[in-house]
Amino acid sequence: MKVLVPVKRVVDFNVKVRVKSDGSGVDIANVKMSMNPFDEIAIEEAVRLKEKGIATEIIAVSCGVAQCQETLRTAMAIGADRAILVETAEELQPLAVAKLLKALVDKEQPGLVILGKQAIDDDNNQTGQMLAALAQLPQATFASKVVVENGFAQVTREIDGGLETLKLKLPAVVTTDLRLNEPRYVTLPNIMKAKKKPLETLKPADLGVDVAPRIKTLKVSEPPKRGAGVKVPDVATLVTKLKNEAKVI
Repeated sequence: MKVLVPVKRVVDFNVKVRVKSDGSGVDIANVKMSMNPFDEIAIEEAVRLKEKGIATEIIAVSCGVAQCQETLRTAMAIGADRAILVETAEELQPLAVAKLLKALVDKEQPGLVILGKQAIDDDNNQTGQMLAALAQLPQATFASKVVVENGFAQVTREIDGGLETLKLKLPAVVTTDLRLNEPRYVTLPNIMKAKKKPLETLKPADLGVDVAPRIKTLKVSEPPKRGAGVKVPDVATLVTKLKNEAKVI
């Protein structure tokens, strides 16, 4: 069974994000970039499926600029067998990415597509669901446990009221939550081996997909700074301030 794992190159989670002075977006010049943490969990889960003898091949996929090759090499160092980069300088929105992935699903015919539930840069949480709809595949989101056997995937997912278990007929789309696993540390020998693994580069036109943005970002701004706290002498003063100044009671 082939497993397709889309991975995204994002600003590293340790970096404090800065907004551009003109408010057009986030400044990513000279900023450390890394693999989206949720996608790292997806790659780890795919590798574990291969170690169990369930998956036969893991294909990592990324869409974006040429530097995404670094992210794909990291995915191959974790355990992916080969990688595909859909290279474009366009601003890719979730629908465009889902269309590109749908074209790759048609081309590769994977038994399972597993990806992070959301990216930490835009937090849209849309691509997996859109891909499942476009490819007409069953889906399970926010997976905290995945068991694959006999042509089915049994997925435990986290919901507001607790846990829900779904049984999906393969092929299917699964999006990962933080508690699914803990990704392994990437060792130097595996990084060196990843350099020799095949990485195919395609353009959106090769897949017959139009990736032109459908949504325009009007303005990006930082959240307002939090005001300093105030000490009050007694409960009566606190109630008065909550009622007259904060207007919350």
